[in-house]
Amino acid sequence: MHIHILGIGGSFMAGVAMLARELGHIITGSDAKIYPPASTLLADAGIDVFAGYDTSNLQPAPDLVIIGNALSRGNVEVEAVLDAGLAYTSGAQWVAENILRDRWVLAVAGTHGKTTTTSMLAWILERAGHNPGFLIGGVPENFGVSARLGDAPFFVIEADEYDTAFFDKRSKFVHYRPRTAVLNNLEFDHADIFPDLGAIQTQFHHLVRMVPASGRIVVNGNDDNLHALLNMGCWTTVEHFNASNGWSSVLKSEDGSSFAVLFKAKQKGLVRWSLIGQHNVDNALAALVAASHAGVTVADAATALGNFKNVKRRLQVCGEANGITVYDDFAHHPTAISATLQALRSRVGEQRIFAVMELRSNTMRMGTLRQDIATSLCEADQSMILQAAGLSWDIVTIADALGGRGRILGSVDEIITTLADELREGDHVLIMSNGDFGGLHARLLARLQQQEPVASGASG
Repeated sequence: MHIHILGIGGSFMAGVAMLARELGHIITGSDAKIYPPASTLLADAGIDVFAGYDTSNLQPAPDLVIIGNALSRGNVEVEAVLDAGLAYTSGAQWVAENILRDRWVLAVAGTHGKTTTTSMLAWILERAGHNPGFLIGGVPENFGVSARLGDAPFFVIEADEYDTAFFDKRSKFVHYRPRTAVLNNLEFDHADIFPDLGAIQTQFHHLVRMVPASGRIVVNGNDDNLHALLNMGCWTTVEHFNASNGWSSVLKSEDGSSFAVLFKAKQKGLVRWSLIGQHNVDNALAALVAASHAGVTVADAATALGNFKNVKRRLQVCGEANGITVYDDFAHHPTAISATLQALRSRVGEQRIFAVMELRSNTMRMGTLRQDIATSLCEADQSMILQAAGLSWDIVTIADALGGRGRILGSVDEIITTLADELREGDHVLIMSNGDFGGLHARLLARLQQQEPVASGASG
């Protein structure tokens, strides 16, 4: 079967493309813009991608068109699909009907940490010898791919609450029907499609209602919004992490690189790994508890986590030049930004951190969470925010709230020039965006490598 995918460059849709290819289908796709890691994964899989949307991309006519949720009416290929009467579906529905049927689905939902927790859970099952299938909105470094079919029975999937498609406004995760569901946390996000937190809770409750009584729901005990969600009705056994009467953790190192796993205050395991930050410890607890429902012991899960390498674009070191370390991170919500900076601070101590941020997600561009942005950057010594075109609010308010520690810069070139002038040996640059940020990471490293090193504490 020839399947054409609209919006193939998105992390989820790229994974769908890889799964469909693994099933033996002929895959093509279109997207307005595509960049790593999705572009690399698709190229390695031998999948042809058209740059831009055009009706000619649908010739010869495919047997099925999978339409991503970034596509809407008015897109030339969407209109051509409808006019020609071509068969079409959403990515989530296609996965549910062609991949998840008859599998034990382990779904990871929540505002933050979905990609990392899903990757941890898949790796724990892998190390336990299960060869699980997975579909993840990022690239776990242990696997090098974002999706694979794996062997029955287990399939691990990142369960996104964003809507399914222009013709299906339910959250994607309602298609997945998990036996094991992880609820990491719940905050307001996606202001472009949800009017308030209650609307998101309603979608999460649709997910809760689908988990069988014989299944398991793993819930963050520290999240009041999740408590309220479960009070709307729950028919499944619930296990809590971050709870004194359930699973909890105790840091054995300040940066979170070592922690004990406890159940009802009794130590059950110890994890020593390369990751840092309390948020990653929480993610690990969620993955460990979910894996226990699939029969993996705490000891085996702890050993697997010790070999976990994290996900690309999650506090990932891009490189070092002249003693300056540059990191890439996907954080684009104030809570995630704060957690990432706290983790980095716990590792680097008093060394300077420069936070560089692009307000690229729909929620950030709308300014819905503007009151929390400056606070989320408080661990950074200096913060630089790109003045992107088309923002509906004045981001100068962020710089004002940060005093002399915050600046608004008009272009990627200006950011590079400013950083190159101010950075010193021992500094850390944390670049945060859910896009490619105009190639800032590589361009900054190249600029730093070309200039003479400046010792820490030297005057500019």
